[in-house]
Amino acid sequence: MEKKTPLYDLHLSLGGKIVPFAGYLLPVQYETGVIREHMAVRTACGLFDVSHMGEIRFRGKDALDNLQNMLSNDFRDMEIGRVRYSPILNPDGGIVDDLIVYKFGPQDYFLVVNAANKDKDYKWFREHARGEVDIEDLSDRYAQLALQGPRAKEILAKLADESKFPKKYYSFTPDLPVAGVNCLVSRTGYTGEMGYELYCAPGQATALAKALLDAGKDEGLIPCGLGARDTLRLEAGMPLYGHEMSDGISPLEAGLDAFVRMDKVDFIGKAALEKKGAPGRVRVGLVLTDRGIAREGGEVFVNGKPAGVTTSGTLLPFTNKASAMALVDKAYASPGTEVEIDVRGRRLKAQVVPLPFYKRS
Repeated sequence: MEKKTPLYDLHLSLGGKIVPFAGYLLPVQYETGVIREHMAVRTACGLFDVSHMGEIRFRGKDALDNLQNMLSNDFRDMEIGRVRYSPILNPDGGIVDDLIVYKFGPQDYFLVVNAANKDKDYKWFREHARGEVDIEDLSDRYAQLALQGPRAKEILAKLADESKFPKKYYSFTPDLPVAGVNCLVSRTGYTGEMGYELYCAPGQATALAKALLDAGKDEGLIPCGLGARDTLRLEAGMPLYGHEMSDGISPLEAGLDAFVRMDKVDFIGKAALEKKGAPGRVRVGLVLTDRGIAREGGEVFVNGKPAGVTTSGTLLPFTNKASAMALVDKAYASPGTEVEIDVRGRRLKAQVVPLPFYKRS
């Protein structure tokens, strides 16, 4: 049976269309519709309920050693108050999940994982823990809101002390009162826009959401659902677990090379990546030149021969182009390469383009 986030009743009152997602009941869209919600984030601001995400804390003398062993990125030079992204790899070099890590102190790290993988990730961490480290699932203690869009800062400044906002991308303020609600506020997001993610106690989430929506009324802020969250991340070229990432896809194939530090002494999955060498397939962007929309799972062809498969796809609202991400043979990954995508038995022409499809100027 699906859980409800602390904002469930608010979603209903705002006209949210509720669907099951990652074990929760969440709004896929509101009466405004996905396209308007998407465009609000690109041109003004949108508010998302992301309380379904999981939060896990690593504390103790060997907390850093465990991160170094379990995650492919390097956290040795990470400063307190910063956030860092990383994949989690299995021994075969595939992706268990991806996450972001907040550094609270020298022996204190806060990990945010994907909702559908939270229990799996927590079990994985406990099974692979070594030395003196306390690993705790804190997911039930947090609600999370994402305020995303070019006017996010103006809106937040109406409710909180702007001088205490996190100034750098991927940094955070651990204790910032927002409309009287104590929050962890980070300059992070999954939309490709300027924005913040706010963590608070579940019992205060509705008051916080209402205060943000009220403060942003004149700035064009509207509530947004899962549909817009997906089209925004796709337009921004951001991979999604279960699509561009999985236990059978390596981070090098997924284009996450920058987050795989092969110069570390060791980490789970490193030996497998070294053994495999350079990947034979890579993640690319595709824009259709024929009329039609490619979705996940469409076979990609070059000169009539199978060359890969699409992992996500739709008509992107802001660029107004039918686009997809795909894993294709490296030989066909250069921008400008002409391909065909099988869409329900029809071969539609498309072209390889650089990712992301949209980049905030």
